[in-house]
Amino acid sequence: MKIGYQLKQVRERLAKGLVDKGILRTEKRNFLLFDMATHPVVDAAAKDEIRKRVRNVCSNRTVVLPPSQFLPEELEFRYLRTISMVCASYAANVLENALVTMSHEARERAFAQVDELLAEYSQWPFGKRAGGQQGIGANIGQVIAEEVERGKDKELQLEVCIVPPLPPFPSPALMLSFYRLLLHV
Repeated sequence: MKIGYQLKQVRERLAKGLVDKGILRTEKRNFLLFDMATHPVVDAAAKDEIRKRVRNVCSNRTVVLPPSQFLPEELEFRYLRTISMVCASYAANVLENALVTMSHEARERAFAQVDELLAEYSQWPFGKRAGGQQGIGANIGQVIAEEVERGKDKELQLEVCIVPPLPPFPSPALMLSFYRLLLHV
């Protein structure tokens, strides 16, 4: 089955892409009986830059994404990619990790902003936006519309992998058999 094969390879393909870009490195670690590949961060600058970008989108009234090594000026769909990353991190319950330096009140406003972004940019055509209820990201609608207009003859693909949450396992043997079933090993 093609879908099963694709789901099985998602983690490896994502990690390989980040290794190729120099963000992660591959190490072999021994976990009990198994040698597993781990992928620690090579340079914390990439992680810090992503966190700054997320905080920028979630908290600034006018969102400006300065060019960087990881998000060059000539990259197409810069804002749309960033909005997709923020919404995906929110859906995966990891957005909190990027907002940990913000106050509780600012985090709540940021989550409300991402709720608005998710509502406006989860379906094509994107909703028109003149600034949300929060007063954050007032220019995002215009910038996204300009990006889409400039790239109307281009294709932007987004690959989404939905993995169900794993149940608690009473024994390691049961957990291993579940993983084998899940991965069709």
